[in-house]
Amino acid sequence: MRLVVQRVREASVTVDGAVVGRIGQGLLVLVGCAAGDDAALATRLAGKVARLRIFADAAGKMNLDVTAVGGAVLAVSQFTLLADVSRGNRPGFEAAMRPEAARPLFDHFVQELQKALGQTVPTGRFGADMQVALVNDGPVTIIYDEAMQEAAK
Repeated sequence: MRLVVQRVREASVTVDGAVVGRIGQGLLVLVGCAAGDDAALATRLAGKVARLRIFADAAGKMNLDVTAVGGAVLAVSQFTLLADVSRGNRPGFEAAMRPEAARPLFDHFVQELQKALGQTVPTGRFGADMQVALVNDGPVTIIYDEAMQEAAK
């Protein structure tokens, strides 16, 4: 899985002119499911996002997680995070999980995130043409790529 986690002051996702998900302060999480990813990985990463300490404490140090600051999380599926641009100029998506397998895995990630946070996690609409708006805070952007993490071990 590849996640792009952005600390935001606000974020929303719109489909066909209607807002389908919106948060104030919190995290926007773009989620790309790779071929071979499974529910155990999604569960682990949901916990990691919930515990990610990237909000400032009273001393201004990144030391608080999203729940500690009363924030929320907006999750958006994005298979293009798995794009391969190493050959030519047109991205290839062979590494991305097929939609029929990715949708239930993304849903599992969201359910596990909701459990870890103790709150509802709004989402975009899987497979739809979405417009995502955000006000990045910091900016703080964290990229988690399971394949890169494994290679670094």
